[in-house]
Order: sequence, then C-alpha cells, then structure tokens
Amino acid sequence: KIMKTVIQIVLTIAILALGYFCVESINKPIRFQEQQAKRQKAVVEKLEQIRDVQVAYKSVFNKYTGNFDTLINFIKNDSLPLVKKEGSLTDSMLEAGITEIKALAMGIISRDTIRISVKDSLFKAKYPVDSLPFIPFVEGDEKFQMAAGIVTTGSGVKVQVFEAKVHNNIYLKGLEKQEIINLSDKTQKLERYPGLKVGSLEEANNNAGNWE
Repeated sequence: KIMKTVIQIVLTIAILALGYFCVESINKPIRFQEQQAKRQKAVVEKLEQIRDVQVAYKSVFNKYTGNFDTLINFIKNDSLPLVKKEGSLTDSMLEAGITEIKALAMGIISRDTIRISVKDSLFKAKYPVDSLPFIPFVEGDEKFQMAAGIVTTGSGVKVQVFEAKVHNNIYLKGLEKQEIINLSDKTQKLERYPGLKVGSLEEANNNAGNWE
C-alpha cells in the first residue's frame, strides 16, 4: 500500500512536471518575442536618430562620419540653415505670370535664411545627446558599431555611405539564448545581417534600415 502511494505521488509529480514543461515550451517563445519587440523598437529609434544626424552632418560637410564623438560635437555646437518663409503666391498671381522670383523682387513675399542649432532641429528638449551611441537595454558602455566610407556604383559614381549596427547577441543579451540563436540563423540563411542595421558600407542603399 505504501509502495502504491509512493508510485501515485511520483506519477503526480511527473504529470505536473510534464504539464509545466509543455506550457513553458509554448510561453518561452512568446515571452521572447514580446521582449525582442520591445528592445527592437528602442534600438530602431536610436538608429533612426543616428541616421537623421548623419544626414544633417553630410548636408554641412558633404560626407558622413564614423566617429560618435564627432557626431555629438556636431549636435551640440553646430547649426543648420532654415528658410523662413513669409507670404505665398496666390492662384491669381500665378495666372498673371508672377513667379516667386518676381514676387520677391516686388516685396510681396519674403524668404530669409536663418540658422537653427542641430540639437533644436533634430531632438526634443532635454534629450540626452551623450546617450546617442549607447545601445538600449544593455548594461555597461556597449556602443553601436558605426563606420563611414565611399562605394562606387555600377555606373562608376562614387557615393558617400555610412552604417550603424548592433548584433542580435548584443541588444538581446539576457534573453533566452536558444531563441537568439534561432533568430540569427533565420536571418543568416536569408543572407541578411543577424541584427539591426541602418545604412551600408557595401552598397548605396539610401541609408535604409534592414527593418524597413
């Protein structure tokens, strides 16, 4: 009788354990996907901000930079031109053949170029600019990989390019390892970068992000 009770207890524990592992095998990927989506959203926002600054930097210096210190200094200390417009051409003016140049000469409209700081132009007030290089959700001083260069198109045109990226292993650190491996394997089989990346050093892709 004691033996029968022991067997029943062992079976009950085994059934509960099996039930737990079955439920866990379903919940684990779901939890991973939720956390991965949350982290990806924050990382993508950072990469989009880096792209905006790089584009602004190129508009001033005609090239990109692979150095975060240079970008941060640009944000803090440089400015961008902004055309301040007053007045606009009406339909009757256009029908009368009045161009914008004529309207400017006649004083009907005005166009003044003013300068606005890069920080005020691209970021919300009190944005911590010095945090730009650092990867969200990652402890320590882990930064995005960033580089700039020149590629030659098939027609022989030299194009300025940059890329900023972070591997899945870095921005998903601390989550389920096997799920990270599975995610990276899937993207590598498609011959894509196993992480999040904006721009490219290999082709002129108009600074596209690989999530777009």
